[in-house]
Amino acid sequence: MISAQRNAVTFSGRESGQPMLFAHGYGCDQNMWRLVTPAFADTHRIVLFDHVGSGRSDLSAYDDAKYSTLDGYATDVLEIIEEHDLRDVLFVGHSVSAMIGLLAAVRQPERFAGVVMIGPSPRYVNDEADGYVGGFDRPDIEQMLVSLDSNYLGWSSAMAPVIMGNPERPELGEELTNSFCRTDPGIAKKFARVTFLSDNRADLSRMRVPSLVLQCSDDVIAPTVVGEYVHKNTPQSTFTSLNATGHCPNLSAPEETVDAIKSWL
Repeated sequence: MISAQRNAVTFSGRESGQPMLFAHGYGCDQNMWRLVTPAFADTHRIVLFDHVGSGRSDLSAYDDAKYSTLDGYATDVLEIIEEHDLRDVLFVGHSVSAMIGLLAAVRQPERFAGVVMIGPSPRYVNDEADGYVGGFDRPDIEQMLVSLDSNYLGWSSAMAPVIMGNPERPELGEELTNSFCRTDPGIAKKFARVTFLSDNRADLSRMRVPSLVLQCSDDVIAPTVVGEYVHKNTPQSTFTSLNATGHCPNLSAPEETVDAIKSWL
């Protein structure tokens, strides 16, 4: 199967269980779910994968045109689902993968039972004309992308602890830094531009699948106002605020993340 090799798809858990498809965020890979998935293994079929450019994915499968928007990544998700004939899928997407999952569910809602969006952002750039707060001004994003282009490893070591939050637990920032460093730098630079310059606000209202928005406190990447915006503009959505701080509760607060998902299910 094309997707199995391209995206390093792995299966575990209960073979006859409802599929739970976990999608990692920018600079990460499927290993980032290792503290969350065991809680669902007895009841669900766990499906993990790596976006092209990350983890053990096939780097040769990267195509500039296809992955110039998040729709290309959503296509990969749908191909994984179709090739393995997955139905009633519970999609769990972290960060940029929250929007990727939403786009996939908009295109083929009949395949999905629900979408969990952890730290979602439909647009990172503020839009003064619409009164939209995304958390970043355009020059800030452009400067970040310039820094990333010129020194990816340096950017990774500087930004990972900021993204992770939890400064009192430096080992978490170190893990995220190491994850960034395992990502192909060339693809990572292009994926960053797609991630931080995308605008998927208009797609929220097209959602026809129940969804859960999990919002961390003190999240510098996707602040609370953004999570509330996603909830307000996405039909059939539920909003849950976590005590967890930072942008990666799947690593920093896996128990609270699991409890929130289970409560929604």
